Order: sequence, then structure tokens, then C-alpha cells
Amino acid sequence: MSKIKNAFTTLPIHHKTILLIGLLMLISFTFYASVLRYVFSIYDRQIYEKSSQVLNMSSVGIENQLREVSNLSFKVMSDEPLQQYLLQLEKAETGYERNGLRKKITNRLVAYAGSEKYVYSMLFIDNDNNVMAAGNREGISESKQKELVSLGDQYTGSNVWHTSGDKQARLLSVRQVKSFTGGAFTLDKLGTLIIRVRLDRIVQDQMQEPAEDSQLLISDGKEVIYPTESSVSEAEIESELKRTQPYGIAMFEQGRHFVARANSSYTDWTYLYITPFDQMFKKIQFVKQLVTVIFIMIFLAALIIGAKFSRSITHPIAQLIKKMRNIEKGDLDKLEEAALGNVPMSPQNEVGLLHRTFKMMLQRIRELIDENYAKQLVIRETELKALQAQINPHFLYNTLESINWMAKVQKQRQISEMVEALGFLLRSSVNMTEKWITLERELDIVRSYVTIQRTRFEERLDFDMEIAPEVGSARIPKLTLQPLVENAIHYALEPSIDPCRIRIRARAEEDQVIIEVEDDGPGMTPEFLEQLHEGRIQTRGQGIGLSNIQERIRLTFGEEGRMVMSSKPGSGTVVSISIPWIREDDDDVQSDARR
Repeated sequence: MSKIKNAFTTLPIHHKTILLIGLLMLISFTFYASVLRYVFSIYDRQIYEKSSQVLNMSSVGIENQLREVSNLSFKVMSDEPLQQYLLQLEKAETGYERNGLRKKITNRLVAYAGSEKYVYSMLFIDNDNNVMAAGNREGISESKQKELVSLGDQYTGSNVWHTSGDKQARLLSVRQVKSFTGGAFTLDKLGTLIIRVRLDRIVQDQMQEPAEDSQLLISDGKEVIYPTESSVSEAEIESELKRTQPYGIAMFEQGRHFVARANSSYTDWTYLYITPFDQMFKKIQFVKQLVTVIFIMIFLAALIIGAKFSRSITHPIAQLIKKMRNIEKGDLDKLEEAALGNVPMSPQNEVGLLHRTFKMMLQRIRELIDENYAKQLVIRETELKALQAQINPHFLYNTLESINWMAKVQKQRQISEMVEALGFLLRSSVNMTEKWITLERELDIVRSYVTIQRTRFEERLDFDMEIAPEVGSARIPKLTLQPLVENAIHYALEPSIDPCRIRIRARAEEDQVIIEVEDDGPGMTPEFLEQLHEGRIQTRGQGIGLSNIQERIRLTFGEEGRMVMSSKPGSGTVVSISIPWIREDDDDVQSDARR
């Protein structure tokens, strides 16, 4: 399996596309064939259910009509006037009297037979074998009469069906007529009643929605009762009667037929519903063949279209790869030639955009090469100037040391302190290798700055600090507090001639360090505070603005660091900074400091 996977992975996109299209079409055809087979099986079942429904409804209707004929036979047998005529006929002595009674009996039979749709004729055979008929005048042979009389005698008054009639009335209802006096039957035989039934009409009327060219066969197990003439031979019918399944496909002389079977509990007959299978599925077979041909055509068309489509993608990509390999060899002199190559006709599709992007990339490479060459020249010049500029800070530090030494010689302590503070402040500001320092070191920078400012403002500057001992080792970004103190002096102390108190407080709250710079100056209006917060008003000289401090806190600590500034006119100003408590020995801080 892994070999097949590896082989497929290494195939070109063109071959992969054709292979996948072919595989998908084969899977679709397999699915189609499976579904079609399943649908045909469902269709066979539906045909059986439909045939069985038609057969059951038809057989029930036929048997109901046969019961009606049986009831008619009983009704005729128990007819009181007919009983009186038959009893008088038994006692008549003269031929004239007997003829008159036979005529009355015939008229009575006509009255019953004339109103019955499915009665072909009605006959009565008396004990002297005289026949009285109503309906169709076609008679029954004497031998058949004797057979029917004997059959009626066997069933002694019960209705019995005889299926060996003629073509017009194959089905006969036979019943022995006994005397009926006082509401009870006696054992006296009065004759035999025979009803010739139009079974063909019953079947035609009771067939429920017969399918085209389908036919109903009724057999008593020995011979076919209906129809009198059938295209199916007796041997074929006998073979179907032996089938155990209730339905199936039979091979007759006329072709394949779908046969459904039902057995009657009333007459012990077998009903066969036969439908030509080939003709029934002729259209379905045509559709099946048509769909197969269409599928093959679609399969071939899909392969051709897929091959062309795949070629339209892979050919431009192959051209692009060829250009890339030329550049890969390091021949940068051909950059312009590769960039000015042909671009596909449809630049808006993915392949066209790929070519355009490659062209823009080559142009950008040329620009970067030229730009890099120019930058190298600038870098060399900058390095030279940087080496030269390193002399200036050392010269400044040496000069400050000389001033400090002279101030000490002259015993000018104030000048000496200010020069030392200025030197420390300059060293701390110029040294940008450290991004993080402890809070204690940041406060040293603030003290140096305040020392210089006290020389200027003397007693007007009242500065003190309230620092919790445990937060001295907390890490903060360098030059965070000094700009805040500088702003307090600039906006709170300078505008007034009164003393101004500036206080720094630092404490710990859970995992946070809270640092506040507070002054009791004149305060600020909300409009001025908003401008200062947005950085539109900078600190004095080249100082660091509040927006700069706030942005550095946000970039360093994210959502955990924040700076809030509150002030009201006449109430002073408070700047509060809240940052995570990061200790001096934390690894991540030290790694950030090294970076």
C-alpha cells in the first residue's frame, strides 16, 4: 500500500488529474450499477405487491359473486311457490296437469334468471328427468345431465361447483332440491337445480386495474377454469402450480413472464396473474442501456476535458519552474530577461497571478540588490562616524570629572554634588544596552535628577519617596519614572512661586507593583490632560513624553501593564503605573534584558 501511495505521490499533476477523474468516474459507475440493481429488486417487489393486491382484490370479488350465485341457488330452492309446484308435480296424474305445472316452474325460474347478470341459464331436472330451462336455450346433453344429477345427490342439498361446462358457461352450480314444508327440510327429493354461471363476465367485472397484456388464470388443480382458451399451455400452468414461492419469473413459450399466485379458501382454486416480463421491462431496459452509453460518453469526455484542463495548469507552471531553475543557478544577469517573459493570457486566475507575482518578485530582487549595495556604502560611512563619535562621551565624562575635582579642591560641595549627579544621569541615559533595570536603580536616576533640580529651585522643591522594601528588586523598563518627575516639575513647580511637593510611592498588591508620582501643583484641565495623554504636548526640551512611556508599558507587559493619569485644577496631579511584579532573578526578564 505504501508503494502505491509513494508512486501516486511522485506522479506529475497532469497524470494525477487523469487518474483521479478516471477513478471517480469508475466509483460513480459502480455506485450507479449497485443502486440500479437495488432499484430493480425494489421494483420486482413492488410489482409483486401490486400484482398480489390486484389478485387478492380480484379473487375476493369473484368469490363474493360466486357466493351470491350460491345464495341465489338456495333462494330458488327454498322458494315457496316453486316448492308447491314441485310437490304438485309429484302428485299430478294427467299429462295436461303436469305440463301446466312445468310451465309455471319454468316461469318461476325465468323470474329469477332474468334479473341476474352473471346467470347464463337456469335448469331444473325433476325426478322423471324432465328439463325445465330459463335463460339461454342451449341445453345440456343427457349424459352430462345424469352426471350433474348424480353430483347433486352426493352433496344432498348443498351447493357444489362443477367446472366442466361448455365454453359459454364453464362453471355450473349444482344443488339437489328437497321438499320444504312448515319451515323445515324433508328427505323427499324434488329434483336438481343447475345454474350455468357466466364466469367470464364475473372476472371482467371484478378485475382490479389489470396491467397491459396481463391475464388472469383460474385453475382447480386439474384443469383451467378460466379462460376457456389460454396462450399458456397446461404443462406450463402445471409447472407454475408446483412453485413454492408466491411470485417469480417463468419461462413460457411466448417468453419470460412475471407470475403471481393466490389460493382460494372458498373454492380451493388457484389464481395466477401473468404479466409479460420482457414487455413490462422493455422501456426500463432501454433506459438502462441508454444511461450506460451516456455514462461511457461522459467518462471519455471527462478524461479529454480533464487532460486539457490539467495541461492548461501544468504547462504554465512548468514554464515558471524553468525560469526559477535559471535563477537558481545564480545567473542574476538574466533577472530582467526572466521578468519580461511571457505571462499567461488570463492573468486573473491563480496561474496568471503566480506568473505576475514571480515577475514582481524578480523586479523586487533587482531593487533589493541595488538598495543593498547603496546601504552597504551608507553602513560603512556610519560605522566610521560612530567610531569617531565614541570620543565625545568620554571627553564629556572626563570634563565633568575635572569640574568635580576642581569643585572639591575649592570646597564647593553643591557644585560637586550636581556634577556627580549629572555624570550619573548622563551615563544612565546614554547606556542603552539595558532595557530593564530594578526599581531601586530607576530611583537612583530620579534622585540624581532631583539633586540637579534642587540646585535650581532650592527650598521650593519638596521631594520625598515612600518605597516598600520588598519592591526594590522589581524590574521595570528603564527611564520610566524620571520623565514623570520631570513633567511634575515642569507643569507643577515652574508655573508657581510657591513650594511644590512631589512624592513617589511604590507598593505591592498581590502580583502587581503599583507606582504613583504625585504633586500638589495647580493641576490640569481635562482638555490639557487629554492632549498630554495623546502625546501632542511634549516634556521640556528633548524629554520623553507620557505617550512614549505608556506605549512602552503596553508593548512590554500587554494587558497587564497600564498607566492612569488623574488631575483636576487646584488639586494636583497623580500618575499611577501598575505593572506585573517581575523579580530581578526571573529568567525571562533577564533574557529580554540581554536582547
